[in-house]
Amino acid sequence: MIELTNVTKEFKSKKRKIVGVDNVSLTIDSGEVYGIVGYSGAGKSTLLRCMNILERPTSGEILIDGIDLLQLSGRKLREARQSIGMIFQGFYLVSSKTVYENVAFALKAAGVPDKKIRPRVNHLLELVGLTDRTNQYPSQLSGGQKQRVSIARALANNPKVLLCDEATSALDPNTTKSILALLKKINRELGLTIVIITHEMEVVKEICHRCAVMRDGRVIEQGSTYEIFSNPTEPLTKKFIETILDFQLPEQLLETITGKLVRLHFWGELAAEAIVSDVLQNFSVKGNILHGKVEYIRDVPLGIFVMEVNGEPRETEAAIDYLRERVSKVEVINNG
Repeated sequence: MIELTNVTKEFKSKKRKIVGVDNVSLTIDSGEVYGIVGYSGAGKSTLLRCMNILERPTSGEILIDGIDLLQLSGRKLREARQSIGMIFQGFYLVSSKTVYENVAFALKAAGVPDKKIRPRVNHLLELVGLTDRTNQYPSQLSGGQKQRVSIARALANNPKVLLCDEATSALDPNTTKSILALLKKINRELGLTIVIITHEMEVVKEICHRCAVMRDGRVIEQGSTYEIFSNPTEPLTKKFIETILDFQLPEQLLETITGKLVRLHFWGELAAEAIVSDVLQNFSVKGNILHGKVEYIRDVPLGIFVMEVNGEPRETEAAIDYLRERVSKVEVINNG
């Protein structure tokens, strides 16, 4: 569906050249939700704007459904852009127009006949849950309602792709969840390909099938969201994951540890198995769970627990070896 090949975007000033996107290649499958995560200045928003040529890349290829957008200009590029909807953190609604008029504006701009506009707008407002706000103005809406209007407007011309630039960053946690639920519904019911730019791993965890992590204009890690959460390889990715799965133990507690301290990772169905209790029954060791959590990444469980194992050295090593055979990943944090 979306293929980026060696995309680079450079910005030039009188004194120097700034590389916003540095040789990025990505493939985003049709119908998936793809997240691009990174801190401010990582280049993720610039990359997103390159996807619909709001920013024209310095070099590279951008194909959507096999069509290279960089080979288009004028009317053909405008027509191609109609298949790409976009929503922003700042909503960008016209304050002097009602909810209905804001959505209808996108259809009028595309040359849709007047008789087709009203049923289309009404359908979209029903889809985003705003049928009771049709005649209200943006100033009368909450942040979440404004974002729903912008989503309806972005969907007006039946796009194949929806680009979301920090679409939930200005919203409170509960409103963020409702907007993400709406995007999941749109993805499921319309089969829309969605690309989400964010610095919040909670958003990625909740909605994205796959994701990429960016730093300094480059993609440093990419894969399925579950793989990224369960087994990150880059230090920056691990730092992002820690915002969701933080297992730092207090120094005072660490000073009291006398046994082996291990971190256990349970992936998928293993998260529901009684492996720890089996260890305590089969080996002459005592176990103390100091920290633990089970998260669900797109409904698949991921469990991580920190456990102290006490016993005779031989039994302790045997117990840990048993865990290595049964658990997805075992990390020995200290030497005991």
